[in-house]
Amino acid sequence: MTSPRDPLAVRGIGLGLAALGRPGYLTLGHGRDFTASASVDELRDRTHAVLDAAWAAGVRYVDAARSYGLAERFLGEWLAARPGRRAELTVGSKWGYTYTADWRVDAAVHEVKDHSAATFERQWQETLDALGGPPDVYLVHSLTSDSPALGDRVLLDRLAELAADGVRVGFSSSGPDQAAVIDRALALTADAAAPFGAVQATWNLLEPSAGPALARAHDAGWFVVAKETLANGRLTGRGDVAPFRAAADAAGVAPDALALGVVLRQPFVDIALSGATTVDQLLSNLRAPESDGAALEDLAEDPAFYWANRSGLVWT
Repeated sequence: MTSPRDPLAVRGIGLGLAALGRPGYLTLGHGRDFTASASVDELRDRTHAVLDAAWAAGVRYVDAARSYGLAERFLGEWLAARPGRRAELTVGSKWGYTYTADWRVDAAVHEVKDHSAATFERQWQETLDALGGPPDVYLVHSLTSDSPALGDRVLLDRLAELAADGVRVGFSSSGPDQAAVIDRALALTADAAAPFGAVQATWNLLEPSAGPALARAHDAGWFVVAKETLANGRLTGRGDVAPFRAAADAAGVAPDALALGVVLRQPFVDIALSGATTVDQLLSNLRAPESDGAALEDLAEDPAFYWANRSGLVWT
């Protein structure tokens, strides 16, 4: 069993498996990349092909979760078939949601959230089994202000034990109150009451509101991962943000590459996740130019509006 690696040694674009480990996801146009009847074998082959392309391009961070269908299993199988790569790869995963769609795109409920200590114990073992060993980073999945996790002493103590074993423990955040949740967790850590040293949050040109809190986390030595960097497809050629597409055209780059380039230039970001579902999408993402995004700041939306829009996205 491989010992966890220090994630702070890796930077740049990482590959997220949220849209690869199951046949349905919330990204615009996802249904064009997969058929609703995609089999487990088909998605395994697709995931392995994208992982191979990412590896060849120098990507060394991969992100999964218990609720991403079979993403952990696909990643574990890929690693088992390629001896030696695990030692050079930083793997992050998440617990707290259970996948319930049963491989159906039209399922009424795709995942169920539960941040209890019992769920952690069950899913930690499932993660170990699927990956063939511990991840380097393990996050509470989608920690929001209504989650009981930050006040659960039993859970926090158990997570502290995991951190003492070398796993970088943290949480992902979602929703318009991301910044408040991050700051609350930072305050707990300052009082030595929580084991957190990593955060994964939504940050993109349309929803940059968590930026100041992420900067504070970064300054505290936390590992910071930016997710939903392309706003679930809105900041791609398939998206609905016409001024952004025009800016990308004027710059002579693909919209997805421009959006990721801006994320990578943020000083608090260690990893910017690509959610590519095809090799071509990944290669386009990896052409991200250096851009501070100053000319695109006016694209930011009110967080409540942004998250309401996201809630209305359809699984395809």
